[in-house]
Amino acid sequence: MSLRRYLTAPPAEPARAAPERCELCAVPIPAEHDHLVDVTGRSLPCACQACYLLFVPGPDMAPGRRFAAVPREYVALPGFPLSATDWAALDVPVRLVFVFVNSVLGHPVALYPSPAGAAESQLPPQVWAQLLARHPYTAALPADVMALLVQAGPDGPSCHAVPIDACYRLVGLVRTHWRGFDGGEQAHAAIDGFLAEVRSRAVPAPEPLAAGVTGG
Repeated sequence: MSLRRYLTAPPAEPARAAPERCELCAVPIPAEHDHLVDVTGRSLPCACQACYLLFVPGPDMAPGRRFAAVPREYVALPGFPLSATDWAALDVPVRLVFVFVNSVLGHPVALYPSPAGAAESQLPPQVWAQLLARHPYTAALPADVMALLVQAGPDGPSCHAVPIDACYRLVGLVRTHWRGFDGGEQAHAAIDGFLAEVRSRAVPAPEPLAAGVTGG
C-alpha cells in the first residue's frame, strides 16, 4: 500500500477492489491483515502472518533491514505533558497530527490528514523531536512503525501511540469522506469513529523501570 496515494486527490471513480494478497509472497490474505513498512520505499506492504513474523523485532534481527513489522498495539498516554498552550504553539491547522521518526531522514516527521492526503507540518523537526522526548514511552518510540497521535479536544490535547498504518487509515478516511469547507457530517463521523476505536483498543503505557532495577 504506497504512501503516495495519500498525497494526491482520490480518483473520481474508484476501481473495483482486487482480492487482497500478501505483497511479499502473494498468498491470499483476509481483509483484516498486518502491514510492513518498506523503510526505503516509504510504503506499507500488506503481509500474511508468516511474512509479517519474519520482520517482528527480536534479538537475532539484523540491523538495516528493508522491512519492519508494524506493531499491533495501541497505547494510551493520559499523562503526556502537552497543554492547550503547547498545542497552539505547534500551529497545526487541524485537530489531529501524528508524529513518527523517519529512520532514513534521521528525524521525526509530523503529518496531519487533509482533503488532499497527508500534509506535512512546516515546523522544524527539532520541535517534534522535543515533543517525543517529553514522555518515556514516546522517547523510545520505534522508528517508522509507531507514531504519536495527538488530538485537540475540548478538554485539551489527548495523546496515544498508535501503529503507523492506523494513521494512514485515518488519512484515507478523511480523503474519502471530506466534503466542502468543513468536511461535512460523514467526515466528522468517520474521524470520531476512528478515535473511538483508538480509545477502545488502547492499553496503558508500561511503567519505566526504576534506575538499577532489572527484570526477573
